[in-house]
Amino acid sequence: MPRRKAPVWEASSGNGTARSAGRKRPGPGPRKRGRPERGAGGGEGSSSGGGSSDEDGPRELLLAAAELDGTPGGKRAARPGPGGGRAGGQAVIISEPEHSKERIKLEGSKCKGQLLIFGATNWDLIGRKEVPKQQVAYRNLGQNLWGPHRYGCLSGIQVRSVVSGPCAAHSLLITTEGRLWSWGRNEKGQLGHGDTKRVEAPKLIEVLSNEVIASAACGRNHTLALTESGSVFAFGENKMGQLGLGNQTDAVPSPTQIMYNGQPITKMACGAEFSMIMDCKGNLYSFGCPEYGQLGHNSDGKFIARAQRIEYDCELVPRRVAIFIEKTKDGQILPVPNVVVRDVACGANHTLVLDSQKRVFSWGFGGYGRLGHAEQKDEMVPRLVKLFDFPGRGAAQIYAGYTCSFAVSETGGLFFWGATNTSRESTMYPKAVQDLCGWKIRSLACGAMETINPNPLLQPKR
Repeated sequence: MPRRKAPVWEASSGNGTARSAGRKRPGPGPRKRGRPERGAGGGEGSSSGGGSSDEDGPRELLLAAAELDGTPGGKRAARPGPGGGRAGGQAVIISEPEHSKERIKLEGSKCKGQLLIFGATNWDLIGRKEVPKQQVAYRNLGQNLWGPHRYGCLSGIQVRSVVSGPCAAHSLLITTEGRLWSWGRNEKGQLGHGDTKRVEAPKLIEVLSNEVIASAACGRNHTLALTESGSVFAFGENKMGQLGLGNQTDAVPSPTQIMYNGQPITKMACGAEFSMIMDCKGNLYSFGCPEYGQLGHNSDGKFIARAQRIEYDCELVPRRVAIFIEKTKDGQILPVPNVVVRDVACGANHTLVLDSQKRVFSWGFGGYGRLGHAEQKDEMVPRLVKLFDFPGRGAAQIYAGYTCSFAVSETGGLFFWGATNTSRESTMYPKAVQDLCGWKIRSLACGAMETINPNPLLQPKR
């Protein structure tokens, strides 16, 4: 059925609602290729003109109260400012009646084996020019490992999966019993051990020892853990609301369940200072920093606070991503209906989604072509990546690096767009990786400026 031309969509301040507007809201226009983005190159969690500092006290929100979007049992909660203070806006807490919730039991990877580690292990120096003054005691602690090594503390431990992220300087592992271990940088409590002490080797997160963990995700300074029943625990930095706890605080060092009571969660992903969760019905929710539109709510959240300071209206609890669009060659914006999300991936400041029809959507920071739309404009709502919207050319998997994106096609081919090295040319739209043509890609992992695709994960096409 042909899609009709639709008016420009404007998201309301409520959860998952949208309304048509006679005039498009002004948003940030296209920016130059090398423009700075939040946390680019530093890895310290500091923001350039981002959220308010701890000394600022509760900020005054300029947005109206949120609207309810018809979510069953949706409740309104006061949206606190930094430090837990009450602000002018309100957030909608997703809530589902118990009798209508699905009952699920998630299963993690079927693989098992031993953990090997190599590379840099000075966690406080990774991604930085020097160790911060407050971490000077660790300046010379942690050497570069030039070959694979084992941790003695993991002797006899069978590992099911290993987790980190393109923005993270901490790592996680999940054992075959579903126990979560963590180690690395811990300045904001992102390791979940109840403190902010750096941990040199994997250590069991005791608070979650009674939970069976199915998967986990790492942001720059925060962590999400998903249980087999579909509950999400969050810990680490929360200055931008990226933990989904309904407030903004400097650090939450112990795992805490997010403010969400909807359908069970089945997938998660973390950007630098934002988070995404997907429920078993294929609905997507986001929370945290909206600076480049990476939350998908048609806003970058900017407003002018006291003394002409730019601040951001962060999403403090999960909010449903309600609008998916495509743009035609003549510039028309058309809504894409019936999007059922199947997977989600996050770069530092952008998001990718794969839906049930094998289509890919991207949004957020557009620099270096990482969104795949042949332009560097930021996208405030999920926008269809045209290449994968053809029969037989759909995507089967998606991955996001710091400033780049990957997709594995349904035939096993690997496509890339963006930049792995920002000093080189960018790839503005998805292109097949020619060096891997003829191979069927099974899995992929992305760091800040590198991608791993080892031989055991490849098999020749038949």
